[in-house]
Amino acid sequence: MKAIKTILTLFSVMTIFLLAACSGNQEKAGDETKTTGEKSYTVEHAMGSTTIKGTPKKVVILTNEGTEALLALGVKPVGAVQSWLGDPWYEHISKDMDGVEVVGVESEVNVEKIASLKPDLIIGNKLRQEKVYDQLSAIAPTVFSETLRGDWKDNFKLYAKALNLEAKGTEVLSAYDKHVEDLKTKLGDKVNQEVSVVRFMAGKSRIYYTDSFSGVLFDQLGFKRAAQQEALFTPDNKLGLLALEVGKEVIPKMDADLLFYFTYAPPGDQAALDTAKEWTNDPLWKNLNAVKSGHVYEVSDATWNTSGGVLSANIMLDDLEKILLKK
Repeated sequence: MKAIKTILTLFSVMTIFLLAACSGNQEKAGDETKTTGEKSYTVEHAMGSTTIKGTPKKVVILTNEGTEALLALGVKPVGAVQSWLGDPWYEHISKDMDGVEVVGVESEVNVEKIASLKPDLIIGNKLRQEKVYDQLSAIAPTVFSETLRGDWKDNFKLYAKALNLEAKGTEVLSAYDKHVEDLKTKLGDKVNQEVSVVRFMAGKSRIYYTDSFSGVLFDQLGFKRAAQQEALFTPDNKLGLLALEVGKEVIPKMDADLLFYFTYAPPGDQAALDTAKEWTNDPLWKNLNAVKSGHVYEVSDATWNTSGGVLSANIMLDDLEKILLKK
């Protein structure tokens, strides 16, 4: 009888150990599953490489075109730099930015504000924020694009990778490319025209060229640039192939089959509006063939130039369809 009790006691002890071992293995398996769900990945960017754990949920974005990229990818940032135009956001994105904190402007970000948001990813730009990269990367994993030019697609792909949303990014770009091709087909022979793009600012005027936001899009559609502007743009001028500041004596070179212009006028900036009025009332401007034939179009500085992202690119395509196909 005593032997039987001893055997039963040993069996009970072994059972407890087995259950404990199973429980431990289950917890370990659960931990491994959790770890697997938070896999790390490394992103190569303008400042080196950054390792990011899991899919970021709290993102701070430090460029205007980057803000559009996040929204197009279905990501609402916790913080973003203020739009160059708007209070504080561009009109075309304001409804999607409700509750987003302003963290300065592209040229001067508020590092303390960014830190207070406790982000798990910061996306910025070397051209704009190189000096504060170390401070930002001490707050959270930080990824920087190299520069800001007309071809926003390279930056967009980087942002999608940083957000662990490359597949979604491919969808967005494919939809945009289809939008371009659809409009190109609708326009037909209309793309066989020369275009000129002009911007007015407070006391300044610029002609925009091939490496600008609108310039890249016009090139994708197959439009030609005004031939008489070729000599104005060289790789060593002040803004390269992006834009050139000009005086009124250059107004004749603004001519083209189609002339588009926009005005950068933040709230209260009457000087920019006055500059636009002065130039468009100048006899040289009124003598342009585009003006006399009624082929001059005023468009939005925000969506045709300043914001520079995928949402604006699609809006610009819609604008061109309305303007050139009279829709």
